[in-house]
Amino acid sequence: MPTTGLNQRIAAIWRIESPKLIAGLARMLRDVGQAEEMAQDALVTALETWPRDGVPDNPGAWLMTTAKRRAIDQLRRHKLIERKHEQIGYEIEMGQHEPSDARRDPDDDIGDDLLRLMFTACHPVLPLEGRVALTLRLLGGLTTAEIARAYLVPEATIAQRIVRAKRSLANAQVPFEVPRAEERIERLASVLEVIYLVFNEGYAASAGEDLLRPVLCEDALRLGRVLAGLMPREPEVLGLLALMELQASRMRARVDARGEPVLLADQDRAHWDRLLIRRGLTGIEYALGLDNTPGPYLLQAMIAACHARASSTEQTDWVLIAQLYAQLAGVTPSPVVELNRAVAVAMAEGPARGLELVDALAGETALERYHLLPSVRGDLLRRLGRDDEARAEFERAADLAQNARERTLLLQRARACG
Repeated sequence: MPTTGLNQRIAAIWRIESPKLIAGLARMLRDVGQAEEMAQDALVTALETWPRDGVPDNPGAWLMTTAKRRAIDQLRRHKLIERKHEQIGYEIEMGQHEPSDARRDPDDDIGDDLLRLMFTACHPVLPLEGRVALTLRLLGGLTTAEIARAYLVPEATIAQRIVRAKRSLANAQVPFEVPRAEERIERLASVLEVIYLVFNEGYAASAGEDLLRPVLCEDALRLGRVLAGLMPREPEVLGLLALMELQASRMRARVDARGEPVLLADQDRAHWDRLLIRRGLTGIEYALGLDNTPGPYLLQAMIAACHARASSTEQTDWVLIAQLYAQLAGVTPSPVVELNRAVAVAMAEGPARGLELVDALAGETALERYHLLPSVRGDLLRRLGRDDEARAEFERAADLAQNARERTLLLQRARACG
């Protein structure tokens, strides 16, 4: 295999395996900084070894074994507990990935390395934005640039948050242990936000050549299901899971055979996954039974349910969607929420009313580089017959888009304006 192709394959493997690798190492070493270093060392070894010996059949296990051996060396160098490195060495020989002391821990009922470390990394010693940025970077499989795009802030800002978060954890000597059940509630908002953003990056990749990154969606769904089993009476946990299931139900219809995006109005709803829709709708009903004052994730799930229940765009209850977005804006004020509300209002009351709401967002700093603002404006202008203005907006949106598939679609829409 040519070097470039091999390096791309290794990069893809690393992207998939690194969160699990770091999570497993941090559980053993109780230090996220050391865990990241050991994982990076394993990657360097892979880059040196695999071009010569070939990629192993199970690259994830190879990376974990290599990193664990580095961890043993680290423990020995610092003269830590002899029993610990003997135990890790034994696990390598036996092919185990779950230390016996973790299995015996009566408070460790999470049973998933990634989710376990999400809770520990989302420690109250860190500000909320630092917890989420660090956890997304190390365990969510997202790059610093992808996190920055998710928050509509400069990449340097996110990089600083991550550095400060690592330093704060080290200075506070935070133990990497499973938090008690009562401590999980105060960390829950951060954990939910991480899972939500990982899913979003998989559902609509912010950059790259592909619109979808299914592995990220699958990881987020798995974590959401584990979390729902752990906290079955938390409405927002159930709401997030329902939201992800309803969104994931459309995955097969969101791209065509060539991987090009298909707009919601043009999707073949026969390809929507009915099982995921039923699970999502059931989850919403159960969550509302626990708390009839829905939070942000449950509200978004209720919006997704409006689409899931409708047989077409025309049959969708856009009035209700607009009301739900207004309710969501009251719970979590955001220019992005207002932009989505404007789309729903345009569908319910007409494009002229929607355009008024969109134009009111023109001065929002957070939306200056957000390609969906001119994209939405272009769509409304096109519906109003103002094709020249619409074309300019679609072209501006294409210039701002980081995802190649989205850029292609926006340029096509610009050309369609004549």
